[in-house]
Amino acid sequence: MSLCTRRLPAVALVIAADVLLSGCTGGRAPAAPHNSANAEAHAGSPGRPAPQPQIVRPMEIPALGPKTRAQLTTSNRQAVVVTGDNRNSNQATVMLYERDAAQAWHAVSGPWRAHNALLGWTDDHRQGDLRSPIGVFGLTDAGGRLPDPGTRLPYEQESAFTASGTGFEGEPLTGAFDYVVAINYNRTPRTTPRDQTRPLGADKGGGIWIHVDHGGPTQGCISLPKGRMKELLRWLDPTKKPVVAMGHETALAK
Repeated sequence: MSLCTRRLPAVALVIAADVLLSGCTGGRAPAAPHNSANAEAHAGSPGRPAPQPQIVRPMEIPALGPKTRAQLTTSNRQAVVVTGDNRNSNQATVMLYERDAAQAWHAVSGPWRAHNALLGWTDDHRQGDLRSPIGVFGLTDAGGRLPDPGTRLPYEQESAFTASGTGFEGEPLTGAFDYVVAINYNRTPRTTPRDQTRPLGADKGGGIWIHVDHGGPTQGCISLPKGRMKELLRWLDPTKKPVVAMGHETALAK
């Protein structure tokens, strides 16, 4: 006698019918066990706060730490970053950055090799200390012995932009001031780079420029090869409130 045709006891028939109704014909399925851990994960719990949305911040200039970045305002949309190798080094690297409408900074040129002052850097510059000042300074005025190469900054062509003699390594200084950009350290902005006004006092030095490199360290300025100076002058745009952030690597990273 086959399994299909064998007569089953009445109790067995009732149980079989119940299985068919619930498991095969779409009857109500058994309720899932309550999982309090899953419920808390979805609803949040006192011990585990609900996830917060990720905050996306605009891209920053990599060399600059929070203290240095705080010296820039949202109106500064061009930055020349001069990073010294160390506190006592007269070798530096220059990068140009521009800020977009979303406030993100992007490198647009560099790295360029540069010189700074003979003895390196200081955050308390003094006249004749042979160190370059550390900080963030405006760039508003330019000039030089040679004609304007196409800058949008106010440019003064003047034969008085003449350097003579030799540098610290015996190199001639001729042509060092063919092109200059005044760094607004202890000077009055929107005046000729040759202006001698010293708002912080004469003992704090002044006359700090970006000028043409003469092959050796400077007394306090930043120097770039002549071709790079022309490129810099053509890039600077006064409507973008350009600044220079300058110092050795550790100082700028603060």
